[in-house]
Amino acid sequence: MSLKIKSASDCQFDQISLGEVMLRLDPGEGRIRTTRQFKAWEGGGEYNTSRGLRKCFNLRTAVCTAFVDNEVGHLVEDLIMQGGVCTDFIKWRDDDGMGRSVRNGLNFTERGFGVRGAVGASDRGNTAASQLKPGDFDWEHIFGKLGVRWFHTGGIFAALSESTAALTTEAVKAAHQHGTIVSYDLNYRPSLWKSIGGQKKAREVNREIASYVDVMIGNEEDFTASLGFEVVGQDENISHIELDAFKAMIKAAVTEFPNFKVAATTLRKVITATKNDWSAICFHDRQFHESRQYPELEIMDRVGGGDSFASGLAYGFLAHNDATKAVNYGAAHGALAMTTPGDTSMVTCKEVEKLMGGGSARVVR
Repeated sequence: MSLKIKSASDCQFDQISLGEVMLRLDPGEGRIRTTRQFKAWEGGGEYNTSRGLRKCFNLRTAVCTAFVDNEVGHLVEDLIMQGGVCTDFIKWRDDDGMGRSVRNGLNFTERGFGVRGAVGASDRGNTAASQLKPGDFDWEHIFGKLGVRWFHTGGIFAALSESTAALTTEAVKAAHQHGTIVSYDLNYRPSLWKSIGGQKKAREVNREIASYVDVMIGNEEDFTASLGFEVVGQDENISHIELDAFKAMIKAAVTEFPNFKVAATTLRKVITATKNDWSAICFHDRQFHESRQYPELEIMDRVGGGDSFASGLAYGFLAHNDATKAVNYGAAHGALAMTTPGDTSMVTCKEVEKLMGGGSARVVR
């Protein structure tokens, strides 16, 4: 059974995301603690899906977020504009000159190599996006008048504050009411929930949001920590879990939340920071659909691989409304995104489809 997706001709946007976009400062092959220079990128778990859908798959996308009206805020805006994502829904907050009351988020991320894992150190307290609240966006105008085929948000944004949790709930309710497909990446981060109630609060917030989600994305830890579903033999590497037990957990989640039309996850075995086994599965219409496997995938920068999976998955449904194609678009896009630096995808749809079809890495002339 296909998803009931609005026609592109009836909507101004194919996809809109809600989330924080930070300035990522990347030391390249070096380390945060010793570098003397950084490469600047933009990135955010929810936004990355919009950028991937725009730049790789040429769909019409936008982001709902907030920045301080200063030079750093406008730098991130410029990076978003270079990615082709519509900035009409950005909220601008007055600069107090010191960042006492509101700031822009920074994310320092090193890529890792071999036995040295990737490291992230975010500086996002009291940011403009974390202060967003219900009523800040006119969802009736966005979903009702303009029209949106697919709406994406996730557990990172919901965890930023009490008000962003409430705003996320408001947004998914509005999207659901207007027949927009809602996707949600659980993306559980213990550090984000630590000061606002921990895992108990994460489950409370995410289970309320889950009632309005059509496409739920998350790994085994996400489903356990954020929604309360357990799997026997849990380990950080999915290959060390009895896959049938994990599938049973997904089925249990879909049974409790029958509104989940799709439940999807990447399957990653971490061999080293620069070599992973990689694939994905999704559950739709009472059956599992598995992607092509990418054993010992060589990785340049793993950050954003899951977000690129989410955008490829969305594209597969938006363009073809086919679960098998969707999970394969997602897995291939995520694999390719991790071969380039930065949070966001630098690949083309043709490259994704070539990899899906078993194409090699031979030089293209």
